Amino acid sequence: MSTEVLTLGLSIICLMAGSILGYYARQSIAKRQAGTLEAEIQKRINETRTKSQSIITQAKQTADQILEKTKIQADQTRDEFLKTERFLRKKESALEERNTFLGNKEQELRKRVQELRGTKELIENLKKEAEEKLEKISGLTRDRAKEELLEVVEKENQKEVFERIRKLEREGQERFEKRAKEILTSAIQKCAVSQAQEITTTTLSLPNEEIKGRIIGKEGRNIRTLEKLTGTEIIIDETPEIAVISGFSPIRRHIAKIALEKLIKDGRIQPARIEEEVERAKEEITSQIKEAGEQAIFETGILGLDPKLVEILGRLNFRTSYGQNVLLHSIEVSYLAGALAAEVGANIELCKKAGLLHDVGKSLDQQVEGSHVEIGIKILEKLGIEKEVVDAVKSHHGDYPAETLEATLVQVADQISGARPGARKETLEDYIKRVENLEKIATGFSGIERAYAIQAGRELRVFVKSEEIDDLKAYQLAKEIASRIEEDLKYPGEIKVTLIREKRIVEYAK
Repeated sequence: MSTEVLTLGLSIICLMAGSILGYYARQSIAKRQAGTLEAEIQKRINETRTKSQSIITQAKQTADQILEKTKIQADQTRDEFLKTERFLRKKESALEERNTFLGNKEQELRKRVQELRGTKELIENLKKEAEEKLEKISGLTRDRAKEELLEVVEKENQKEVFERIRKLEREGQERFEKRAKEILTSAIQKCAVSQAQEITTTTLSLPNEEIKGRIIGKEGRNIRTLEKLTGTEIIIDETPEIAVISGFSPIRRHIAKIALEKLIKDGRIQPARIEEEVERAKEEITSQIKEAGEQAIFETGILGLDPKLVEILGRLNFRTSYGQNVLLHSIEVSYLAGALAAEVGANIELCKKAGLLHDVGKSLDQQVEGSHVEIGIKILEKLGIEKEVVDAVKSHHGDYPAETLEATLVQVADQISGARPGARKETLEDYIKRVENLEKIATGFSGIERAYAIQAGRELRVFVKSEEIDDLKAYQLAKEIASRIEEDLKYPGEIKVTLIREKRIVEYAK
């Protein structure tokens, strides 16, 4: 028991002794480490001081350099300023000297002007005195002497003067005619629009003779339906495998042709199918009209037109004037008017636009009352076309005076296009026959004294007997003549019937 206690006591003592020794050992190690860290810190402090001193020294050197450079620049600037100041003072001195010189010159000029005015007045007075003396000596005034002198010169050289004037007029006229021909020739050479002659009938080839009976239908109901819906006349006679569609309106003829072709291809020809195909043909023609109008404005380069006007313009593709396609005619007039404008220095765009739209009234002249010129004016004004273009359009047939150079050029271009050989196909015999028929219809009424067809058959002037026809009957008679013309004749556009009743009362004083 005592041995174990002794052993435990020794262990405790040894443990305490070891703890004390460990503590002193750690303190010794810590002191050594602390001495090392303090030395390191002191070393870094010394290095930092050295670097700071170096930076401060370098900064002082840089600052000295900057100050020196700034001082040099300031000296240079001051020298330049002084130099500029000396130059400006020198310039100011020169200007003062110049002003003084100019002031002296101005005084001298004023003095000379005064002297010249005095001299002029003196000369005028002397001239006046001389004229007065001459008038007193000759007994004639200045104006009278001038008149007598001119009369003498005129009598002595009258023949020579007249011959000279005639020569100048003749040379001027020849020169102007030559220049006009050159301008027209140049404009015509620049324009090459193809033309297609069209007539008032359309021929349709049939696959066989049996189809004729199917087109006619039972008791003619099919052909009557087709004629009623299209407003045309379909002629089926002994000519083999041929049907003729007759009608003055090209649009209606094309509608009838398209519908009839589709009916023949389908084989089912009956009133219900005819109505369907006619409606489809109308839609197809409407699309073709729009395409034709767009193609026309694209070819002429006139863009920005109202879509309604483009559609109305496209209808001219199915309108003819004496066999000439009106849309192709309008395009040609646009080209010609533009070329003429370029030659004479007029407004090219205005002439081309007016040339393209000059016959736009013909697209609706069969639906709206009035001449195609009046209809065209209304259409263009309603759709907001420029006044200059409308003025050029309304004078292309001479119904209105041409107020501008462009209007005259459009009128000339229209006449060139219509008069060009091959453009229109109406012969002299056809023209004479049409005019004779108009006059014959008018003279067929009672009370007519005489009748004349004028303006290429566009107007019929009728003179009535005033003792047989009073004012009220004159109105009725004009309407009857117009109605008879509509029933008996086929003609392009519109015919104006002018009835004239004149009463003359003559008495003699004996």
